[in-house]
Amino acid sequence: MNNIHITTVAKELPPYHRDTKEILPFVELWLSGQEERYRRKVLKIFEAAGVDRRYGIMNIEEVFTATSFSDKNDIYAREVKKLGKAVLQKALDKQGWEAKSLDYIITVSCTGIMIPSLDAYLINDLGLKQDVVRLPVTEMGCAAGVSGMIYATQFLRSNPDKRAAVVAVESPTATFQLDDFNMANMVSAAIFGDGAACILLSSEEEASGPVIRGEEMYHFYEATHLMGFDVVNTGLKMILDPSVPTAITEHFPEIIHPFLRKHDTSITEVDHLVFHPGGRKIVETVESLFGSLGKNIDDTRETLRLYGNMSSATVLYVLDRFMDKNIAKGEQGLILSFGPGFSAQRVLIQW
Repeated sequence: MNNIHITTVAKELPPYHRDTKEILPFVELWLSGQEERYRRKVLKIFEAAGVDRRYGIMNIEEVFTATSFSDKNDIYAREVKKLGKAVLQKALDKQGWEAKSLDYIITVSCTGIMIPSLDAYLINDLGLKQDVVRLPVTEMGCAAGVSGMIYATQFLRSNPDKRAAVVAVESPTATFQLDDFNMANMVSAAIFGDGAACILLSSEEEASGPVIRGEEMYHFYEATHLMGFDVVNTGLKMILDPSVPTAITEHFPEIIHPFLRKHDTSITEVDHLVFHPGGRKIVETVESLFGSLGKNIDDTRETLRLYGNMSSATVLYVLDRFMDKNIAKGEQGLILSFGPGFSAQRVLIQW
């Protein structure tokens, strides 16, 4: 069976950024009509979110201005095209690949609506070949960066000597609901930021980089209510159930151990955890579960601190930190993310 290699990871950030402490006055002004106890609670959520800075496709004043779904989606469409083009070009340059050498392109985004999807624009902007296979992934939320890796791996496994790109571009900023004072909107605003990432994979014999040993999805039954968006007149309204960490804890043994056993390994043999930072509570939940197994997710926590949760792109930012490390041959990594459905996506890699 041909090996599938992760050859490159690249990331690209939008032009605007603010430290959390700079955002708090805007939040206070926004909440000025709410009762004081509630305002204090929301400010504490922002302060305790574990996010020091976040990036955005629009400046902070625009975020806190009431605009229509159409207006925000127009900004989303304009900016994700720029970010997608920039991050794919950056990854190709880093790897020394021509755009025309790609056989498969997967684009991932759930924070706006575009038809045709981003991949169609990338074909034109970068001159991808006319018979490139394209797959847009829209409704899988935070898990979709890993979902894209799984689809790319399965394509490459069936097609030796081919190249694939997964491009994840997200703007949770474009989904912020100005008139929604429910806790899900508050938590979402406190933890999310915008960003883009690209991962290149290859089934060529001469390819280098970590090898994908296994990939699998895990779906929770009767859990569609846990996470997602409601499509309302003002845009995409966040659904975020507070019981998500509990659900992850309950399913955790089934998510991790059978998958690793299937690939003749175990959590004790996994050296590196490449975990999507959903938010501080989910990070702490998984940290406690992995901590009891003698593992750490420091890179996950640090990615959350530096950028916030950029939905599907975030786990690729964590992976990028590992790609930059001098990791010994034979060491294993477990890539893990959670998303709407509710589902867990897992990829086992080996250097």
